[in-house]
Amino acid sequence: MFGWEFPPHISGGLGTACYGITTALLKQGVQITFVVPRLYGDEDAATFRLVSASGTFIDLSEPGFQKWKERLEYIEAQSALAPYSTDQATTITSGVSGLHEEAISAFSHKFQLSGKYDEHLLEEVQKYALIGAKIAAEYDHDIIHAHDWLTYQAGLAAREVSGKPLIIHVHATEYDRSGENVNVPVFEIEEEGMTQADHIIAVSEYTRQIIINKYGIPAEKVSVVHNGILPKPFHLKQSKPVKDKIVTFMGRITYQKGPEYFIEAANKVLKMVPNVRFVMAGSGDMMHRMVLRAAQLKISSRFHFTGFLKGDEVDRMYGMSDVFVMPSVSEPFGIAPLEAMQADVPVIISKQSGVSEVLDNAIKVDFWDVDALADAIAAVLQYKGLAQAFRQNGTDDIRKLNWDNTGIKIKNIYESTTKQLV
Repeated sequence: MFGWEFPPHISGGLGTACYGITTALLKQGVQITFVVPRLYGDEDAATFRLVSASGTFIDLSEPGFQKWKERLEYIEAQSALAPYSTDQATTITSGVSGLHEEAISAFSHKFQLSGKYDEHLLEEVQKYALIGAKIAAEYDHDIIHAHDWLTYQAGLAAREVSGKPLIIHVHATEYDRSGENVNVPVFEIEEEGMTQADHIIAVSEYTRQIIINKYGIPAEKVSVVHNGILPKPFHLKQSKPVKDKIVTFMGRITYQKGPEYFIEAANKVLKMVPNVRFVMAGSGDMMHRMVLRAAQLKISSRFHFTGFLKGDEVDRMYGMSDVFVMPSVSEPFGIAPLEAMQADVPVIISKQSGVSEVLDNAIKVDFWDVDALADAIAAVLQYKGLAQAFRQNGTDDIRKLNWDNTGIKIKNIYESTTKQLV
């Protein structure tokens, strides 16, 4: 299994999902070697093999490396690309110029990867492919499972070496991150991975349709397996530093998550319910614009930007929240609403999200309908009975959405895929 991040070092839902899937598959008796670009030493991997790609020695004269070496030599990242967490523009170019001499000379030594989402990301993705081939030759395995575009080429390289079937797991597509203005090199990596994979897992029917319609993949090649949430006892509500109600947005402050719709709705809500505070928890390339927009609307005194939260900070934020809002423009799934419901917080989500397929006890609006979003927020804040009903019934949704069910479905896909290829 190839991933790009693993708890506790995560920047979004991808690492959380990988942990949930791994945990669930272990319960099904699946033995897993999970590969990440680098390890920090504090990961929880007591029951499976967690492998760092960094420090892997590769002799590029060996068969199977030439194609991936040539790809690496023809890539030069000239601007930042960070599809999950960034404060910079998400653009990238590819060219025909080679890497610097010092990088080329390092090919005969150990590769070191940062695992970061920075200006060297595309180079690291290509290096990861080389390392994927090496690891596949060293570790016994029956199937290869690659999570999101960052690892697709590593999965393809591993399959070339071992001949084992490749499953790719689509947690998000470039259309989710960038809309119609896709980054072409990333789209091409996604398209290649989807086309050549033996089977594809999509985190929602919403994502499955994008894969079929935008990438031209046959429908029978794509299965839907919804994400889950780990059982977690949530303690009593946190004491708030203010008496006002708190409405929370938590996620990357970037196009995909629809932060601007949250701010516009907040402005309308404050005209109906003045004793409300709005919190935007996260970081991203639209942060500065959102701060300026709140100032333009003269609601800065009612708006709080916390920056990126993690661990206990997330739990405390949920514990102070009266409403959670996820107005995503395009959300393949969306684990955050499940976490909010688990913390006994009513949730409002966009219809353009995969999680809307499996939540019965959430208010659903179109991301662009700011009036409907504002009305929904105001209603939950003003009518205690409505909020209480969503809190009580939300536990039913959470009970059904567990990673164990996800693990069972994925194992079935493993078995059916290997049987088809025999």
